[in-house]
Parts: sequence; C-alpha cells; structure tokens
Amino acid sequence: MTSFIALCSRGHLKEAFTTHFKLISSDPPLISHLLKACVDARSLPAARQLHAITTTAGWSAVKFLSNHLMNAYAKLHRLDAALKVFDTMPHRNVMSHNIVIGAYIRNGELGAAVELFEAMGERNPATWNAVITGMIGNELNAEGLGLFAEMHREGFPSDAFTLASVLRGCAGLRDLIRGEQVHCYAMRLGLDLDLVVGNSIAHMYMRCGCLVMAERVIQRVPLLNVVICNTLVAGLVQNGCPSSTLETYYLMRRAGFYPDGITFVSVVSSCSELSTLGQGQQVHAEVVKAGALSDAAVVTSLLTMYSRCGCLDDAVRAFEERGGGVSSDRVLLTSMIAAYGFHGRGDEAIELFKRMELEGMKANEVTFLSLLYSCSHSGLKEEGIELFNQMIKKYRLEPGVKHYTCVVDLLSRAGCLEEAERFIRSMPVRPDAITWKTLLSGCKTHKNADMAKRVAEEVLKIDPLDSASYVLLSNAQATAERWQDASRVRRRMKEMTITKEPGISWYELKNKVHHFTTGDRSHPQSEKIDSFLRELMDELKSHGYAPDTGASLHDTDAEEKEHGLAHHSEKLAVAFALMSAPEGLPIRVMKNLRVCEDCHVAMKYISMVRGREIVLRDSSRFHHFRDGHCSCGDFW
Repeated sequence: MTSFIALCSRGHLKEAFTTHFKLISSDPPLISHLLKACVDARSLPAARQLHAITTTAGWSAVKFLSNHLMNAYAKLHRLDAALKVFDTMPHRNVMSHNIVIGAYIRNGELGAAVELFEAMGERNPATWNAVITGMIGNELNAEGLGLFAEMHREGFPSDAFTLASVLRGCAGLRDLIRGEQVHCYAMRLGLDLDLVVGNSIAHMYMRCGCLVMAERVIQRVPLLNVVICNTLVAGLVQNGCPSSTLETYYLMRRAGFYPDGITFVSVVSSCSELSTLGQGQQVHAEVVKAGALSDAAVVTSLLTMYSRCGCLDDAVRAFEERGGGVSSDRVLLTSMIAAYGFHGRGDEAIELFKRMELEGMKANEVTFLSLLYSCSHSGLKEEGIELFNQMIKKYRLEPGVKHYTCVVDLLSRAGCLEEAERFIRSMPVRPDAITWKTLLSGCKTHKNADMAKRVAEEVLKIDPLDSASYVLLSNAQATAERWQDASRVRRRMKEMTITKEPGISWYELKNKVHHFTTGDRSHPQSEKIDSFLRELMDELKSHGYAPDTGASLHDTDAEEKEHGLAHHSEKLAVAFALMSAPEGLPIRVMKNLRVCEDCHVAMKYISMVRGREIVLRDSSRFHHFRDGHCSCGDFW
C-alpha cells in the first residue's frame, strides 16, 4: 500500500497500476490515488483509461470513485465528461453536486451552477462557499452578499474561506457598512487575525478609502507576509498616496520581505504618478534583479512610468526587451500606443497598430482610445477619422463618450470648429462637460470668441461651478482683446467664489522634487532664480524672442505683462534646472496645466540658445524641445 501511494504521488501511473493490480482489484477506491496523480500530471488520456477500467469492472456504482472521476475531469477542464459521469450515477451525495457546481463555475457557466444549487435538497458549507465565490468572482457582488445573508439565516457556519469571499464582495461594491458588519462577525468568530481574512478585511477598507482602519487591521495580524504588504501598497496607490506607497515599499524591503510582480506594479505606478524618474530607475533595477521582467503587467507599468517621466526612448526599450510585443500582451501594446501618442508620435502609434493587425491581435475600445488620442496630438486628422470609422465598421465596437471627445479634439485642433460642434450635437451618446470643454479649448486656440461664449454656456449647464470653463472663456475673450468681456467673466467667477487652479510645475533633482507656482517666491533660492531668469530673458530677446504679451489675460501695460509671463511656473522650474543640473543632461519639467503659447515659444529659444534638451509635460501631452524646435510641431 505504501509503495503504491508513493508511486502515485511521484506520477508513476503505469508502474503503480501494473505492480499493484491485484491490490487495486480487491480495493477499487484505491483508483482515487491514480486519478489524483492524473490531475497532478495533467494527463487526460490516463484519466480516460481509468474511467474505462472502472466501467468495465462494474465499479460505476461506487459513489466515492465516481466523485473522484468527476473531480479529475473537472480539474482537467473536461466539463462534458464530468457531466456524463454525474448523469450516470445511480446515487449522488452533496459532494457529487459540489464537484459539478465547481466545474460549472470554472468553465464560466455560473448560471448552470446556480440552477443546480437551487435544485439541491441537501447542502453543506462548501456548497454555499462555491456559489458565493463564483458570484463574487464574476462581479455579481450584490448577489453574492445576498446569498451569504441567506446562508447565515439558514444556520450554516462561516469559515475563513467564506469571509474572505464576502469581504471581496464588499470591497467590489465599496460597501463600507456591510464590510464593517462582516469585520465584526469575523471578530466574533475569532477569524479576524487569520492571515487570509485579515488581508481581505484590510483590502476592503482600502477600497472603501479607510486607510487608517486598513493599517490598524494589518498591524494586528500576527504574521505578516508579502501578500499583506501588497494589500497595503496597492491600497495606498488606489487612494492617491504615491509618496506613502514608496515609503511603505522601502519599509517592506528593510523588514526583509521580497517584492513580487504585484508589489512592483504598485510601486512603479507610484513613481509614475510622482514623475520621480530617479526612484523609478532604482525600482527598475530591483525588478531586473528579481527576474520580474517576464511579467507583462510589470513591464507595462515600467513603460508607463518612463513615458510619464518624459523618457520615451526608455519606454520603447522596456517594450522591445519584452519581445517588441506584438504577440505578447494587448495591454502592453495599448500602453505603448498611448505612450507614443502622449509624446506626439502618432505615426509610430499607427504603425504599431498595423503590426497588431498583421499578427491577428484584435484591438479593443481602449486601444482605439489611445490611437485617437495619438492622432489628435499629432495633427493626423484624416488618419484619426479613418480609425474612428474602422472602430465602428470593421471592429464592430461601440464608441463611448471618450472616443467621441477625441474626435472633437482632433477637429478642434485642426481648426474645424463648426464641424466639431456639429459632430457633438449629432453624437448618439450625451456629451459630457469634457467634450464641450475640448471644443472650448479649440475656440481659445483659434480665437473664436463668439463660439467660445456659446460653447461655455453648454459646459456650465452641465457643471455651473466648473472653473476651467470660466478660465477658457476668459482666455478666449482676452486673446481676441475683448477686455471688457474677459473682465466680466472674471468678475462672475469672483461673485460665485470660483477660483482658478494655480499653475504648478515641478522638477526632480537628486531624488528631491522642487515645486514652483506662478508668481510664488517661497522657494529657498527664489532671489537667485529671479536674477537668473531676468538675465535669461534678456539673452533670449537678443536672439529674437519677443514676449507674447497678447497671451496676458489682463489689460495692463507691456512691462507688467512681460513680468507676469516671465514668472510662469514652467519658466521658474527651467531656470532653476539650468542653474542646478549638470551640463548636457536633459531637463525634465512637469506641469499641472497646459503650457501657454509664450512659454512654448520661450522653451524653443532656451533649447536653442543654451543647447539643452527640455522635456516639458503639461496636462495634455509631452513637449520635447531641441535646437529651437518642439516635437509637437506647434500643434498642441
């Protein structure tokens, strides 16, 4: 007996059967060991042979053996064979039903699983757990929680498996009240300190935005592991705390925990949010050491991080090192298309899409959204319209409001304002405030103050307190030198206590991020920056730069307008970088708002006069300034 079980556990099926045939013949249930070995070896033919033997030997009525046969077929993904065994069983028990329910769920047939569950006369906790987990796993969270309540009413006990599933359902619904109730129930059962349950409780609080409670739960868990740490790290990312994510990650490393792919995705995403290239590169090195580059999700996060930090070449390198991608992962490909678009490389984005098509990989809605964005930021109007039509006619995908907004952006940037307005009014889906603001931005760029007023009214119908719409309308009026109209808009903003978001730029130097606000003098080197900036502006003027005082939003004298323009946040950041960074290194500056026309021209002159590459990310895209030219081709 011992040698037979040992042979089965090592996967020696043929030897176990031939050398112990007499033992098996006198004790048929021993075939269960062989069936388990079939599952471990992923051997469907061997399972079929054993099925044939049991049928020939007349053992089909052995309930225990039939259950093992069904279980083997189910785990080998042969639902049809498992159902045949089930249908021919003369007598079934709860275990028989549970195996079939589990097989249905694994095969994606939740409806059939629920139907069998409802028809069952006898159930046990495993039955309830299987269906509840199946519902929640298929994002039917409310239904899963409802079934849990019914299970509780009928007096079935809950275990760690039940509670972990139910807490995931609460997290999916972001239902804090029910989540707290389940937490209390877990405490009453003494399961709140269980590693799996504790992790699920922390995850639930994180998804509901209760960071403090999540941290308290994690602190009470007696034995931490990388899964618990990942819950905390991912929760901090989801709740918009990238700095805390990095701090937790370094604490995790010092405590001796080795990160896995899930950890790296969260941490790299934090570096991406903060645009901290130095820390992102350090984490990249740790990814390589950990051998995690085979994980497509990790590579995708690295690609996005480098793209958002202005290092498109590094993003391309990460993409190509993964295999260049086309046959590997659609999410990775879509991220690369988005990166090209963000950096104004629409032609490369379209070329990558064509490679996808040649490889037979089908694009989805997200892929087309990235493509349309790429076209709108590269001046590829005709190509963008063609892709939009392909999405509908060739791929049979239904565009969402974001896709329509990209087309509006495409038309607005090209100066086709009337066509863009007609397009919005003919959309089959209701345009949102962003759709109208996209056209409003085009009105400002192309100095159409009359349309700007009409479009702004549409935005304010949707969101009367939207500060960006007032600012865009005021800008459009000021650009057209309608000073009284611009003043009237600003006065209305003041009356409604609506404030404009201040322009903020930041620059990373030696792993420290320096922030600059338009007109702000709080930086420790403010006076030196001011002095350097005056000299720099004079130097630019000597090479032909003329401040675009028409971009000023106030009707003031030329000197005051020039002073205000010179102290925009991105100019302050670039001046500090020129003072502080070693010669030859590219300057990478991030800004929360779109760069203005004057700053855009000034950056081109600085790149030419100082011989420095400047990479500026604004709220819309990246601008790469080299030798007096910008990658956007003055189209942004």
